[in-house]
Amino acid sequence: MSSQGDALQQAHTDYEQHMRTCRQCHADNAHCPVAKHLLRLYNNARRSGARQGVRDR
Repeated sequence: MSSQGDALQQAHTDYEQHMRTCRQCHADNAHCPVAKHLLRLYNNARRSGARQGVRDR
């Protein structure tokens, strides 16, 4: 279970770091393709963790 939590935290950290450092995201004031991909990975990890939590009950 900790690996699931670690994956979720890593995905969130990667997305937040990208948003802070990406010039395209700041210049266009919109998400670039990499940001969209990282957000998708984070959302998938979050959903997977939620499903896993339901199964554990």
